[in-house]
Amino acid sequence: MITVAVVDDQEMVRMGFSLILDAEDSISVIGQAADGVEAIDLTRSQKPDVVLLDIRMPRLDGLAALPEITPYSRVIMVTTFDDDDYVDAALDGGASGFLLKDAGADLLIAGVRAAANGDALISPSLTLDLLRRRSSGPARNTHAVARLSARELEVARLVAAGRTNQEICEQLFISLGTVKTHLGSIQTRLEARNRVEIAAAMWESGEMDRPNG
Repeated sequence: MITVAVVDDQEMVRMGFSLILDAEDSISVIGQAADGVEAIDLTRSQKPDVVLLDIRMPRLDGLAALPEITPYSRVIMVTTFDDDDYVDAALDGGASGFLLKDAGADLLIAGVRAAANGDALISPSLTLDLLRRRSSGPARNTHAVARLSARELEVARLVAAGRTNQEICEQLFISLGTVKTHLGSIQTRLEARNRVEIAAAMWESGEMDRPNG
């Protein structure tokens, strides 16, 4: 069972998300909060697997609450705003995904499942712009990426291309356990907290602009 906390200052949004998620047999909403202060208290006491965290809220917004929540739970930032700075700040702060509120029920459920499984999901409308921005500046992380083995580089490239762990298994003909082992090693070498940061490092290094193989 995947446990979820829903954080949003609008009661109707909290109720709507909770109804959608609770309708899934393997997902349970264990708490709701209306601002960042309540979210931190809820996360520390309940330790849900995933927190759906709104960005704009009174008292303490989602971006400010994020670093206090990520030690306990994986966080998906949810907002009506697709502002570049919000996306970058949320991902740099350790968020495991980023969804727009109008993304729909299917994407919401998929995002929660992905975060709980150690994957990450970003609304498709945001992904391309995000990765292009990450690769448009001066090359960074080149030395860290150069430390990856040939197989780790293959896995990291697929992560940066948006592939799930299962898709990586199928494409490289390796087991799920092997994929997770490689991901752990890649995170260590790149000093990345999650697969979003792996993807960012790959794009920032210029590696994704090179022909594969």
